[in-house]
Formats: sequence, structure tokens, C-alpha cells
Amino acid sequence: MLHAIRQKITVQAGGRIELCAPELAEGTRADVIVIEEPAPEVLRSLSELLGQGRGAYATPEAADAFLRGERDAWE
Repeated sequence: MLHAIRQKITVQAGGRIELCAPELAEGTRADVIVIEEPAPEVLRSLSELLGQGRGAYATPEAADAFLRGERDAWE
């Protein structure tokens, strides 16, 4: 029967990891699979996001110019 152990660990210098599982018998063979968690995303301020989205404008002036052009097209 398979016995699974899941632990959250921190990778040490040089990529070294340490798993401590006293419930495993000495000399027992085991497979170890390491799944790296993605780095947390860094929160950005709203001002950094200006102009980044589709249809967004880099400055308020650019948005005003677009709206002014649209209004002029209706006249």
C-alpha cells in the first residue's frame, strides 16, 4: 500500500530541500516529487495600470481627446 506525505518546504541555498518524516522506516526506498509553487504576484497600484488594458487611455487627456473626436463626429 502506498503511503503519501505532503509537506510545505522552503528551498535552501543551492536548491537544497530537506524532508523530515519520522514515520518512514530507515532504509525504506521512496520516490520524491517536487512541485514548485508559482511566485506570488506583486500587487501594482492603479496608476501603474493606466493605459494597460484594451481600450484604455494612458492619460486623462488622451481619453478626453478621443471623446471629443467622437462627439465631433456626431455633429
